[in-house]
Amino acid sequence: MSTEPNNEQSSPDRNEVFELVRDQLADILELEPSAINESSSFVDDLDADSLALIELVEGLEEELSERSVGFRIEDDDLQDLKTVRDAIDYVMARVN
Repeated sequence: MSTEPNNEQSSPDRNEVFELVRDQLADILELEPSAINESSSFVDDLDADSLALIELVEGLEEELSERSVGFRIEDDDLQDLKTVRDAIDYVMARVN
């Protein structure tokens, strides 16, 4: 018997969330995905401006709303997301 939940799609694991964040950032910032890791700072390492972060949030909300109904990153929380790891932790706390 399978132990997987009987949902259309299960919650993503940490690696899936990392890949989603990394791929979104790589596309937005026109970087190679390999240049982005969990400890990358959005501003200091990736030169992401506020518009790039808003695009990231919109992309994550769109992708994750399919798995977690109503998934949203609150505007007030955006200022706390400084690194890729922060974004992954934020998503993981809300989809599981």
